[in-house]
Amino acid sequence: MSGTTSNSEMQYRVIGSTGEKVSAIGLGGWHIGLKHVDEQLGIRIVRTAIDRGITFMDNSWDYNGGASEIRMGKALRDGYRDKVFLMTKIDGRSKKAATRQLDESLQRLQVDYIDLVQHHEILRHEDPHRVFHEEGANAALIEAREAGKLRYIGFTGHKDPYVHLHMLEVAAINGFKFDAVQMPLNVMDAHYRSFAKLVLPELVKENIGVLGMKSLANGILLRSNTVTPIECLHYALNLPTSVVITGIDSMEILEQAFEAVQTFQPMNDEQVRSLLAKTAEAASRGEFEPFKTSSIFDSTAQNPDWLGEEPQRLQQLMSA
Repeated sequence: MSGTTSNSEMQYRVIGSTGEKVSAIGLGGWHIGLKHVDEQLGIRIVRTAIDRGITFMDNSWDYNGGASEIRMGKALRDGYRDKVFLMTKIDGRSKKAATRQLDESLQRLQVDYIDLVQHHEILRHEDPHRVFHEEGANAALIEAREAGKLRYIGFTGHKDPYVHLHMLEVAAINGFKFDAVQMPLNVMDAHYRSFAKLVLPELVKENIGVLGMKSLANGILLRSNTVTPIECLHYALNLPTSVVITGIDSMEILEQAFEAVQTFQPMNDEQVRSLLAKTAEAASRGEFEPFKTSSIFDSTAQNPDWLGEEPQRLQQLMSA
């Protein structure tokens, strides 16, 4: 893997053209704010992960009603902020909504700036146009970057690789290049509506950071009884990912993440084919990737107000 370095417990990779070096495993922010994870455990997971070499912190404005960002903010006190590359996501598609959400995230995380802010849940074909409208969210992020509130800009989505490609296309039309893109990369994705086959080559070609997520799909992949957690993580680490973000809700699962990195060896084509053959039948209809085939994971579909208002000029056109 190009640009890979390591210490005794963790490997480090570069995020695209940014030059930023981060841990190959990232700590998912959603899990640390779950109800069954008490606040002290959430903070302990974050700090133990950092102490042992995990530097990439994932989060989102909407995770657990803000609890995930609040807990991470507490965990990053006492000098921990300086040891991490901090990422969060905002849902707002309008400039006004995006600005408000970013400011709330900064307050909850108790930081002056966030390393990477991403447009969250780019799921619909209209999302790129709303983001890049002159009254859209990307204008807010560019202003925030100029003001020193963030350093890099990316986007995420889990629904359809063609929506990701459309987002990259609309960005290019607007003369903008993303620093990072987040998407599902797992042993099932290879067989169904595949981000690895369609989007990954474009990101590598453009030297945009690749943030892999849903490597175990919140444990749903394991219910197929075809692969182990370590195999899932090894597969994602074997792709040209800058970081593989994984949910960690216990010290045992944190240990599993470190075990995956410590036992990882680059896989040859035959090893990859053999692993994917185990999941081919189970993956064929997207059953174990419900984030692609249902709206259960679409928080912005359940809370459309988070997206903010449509552009005023568009509303005027409709009423003319």
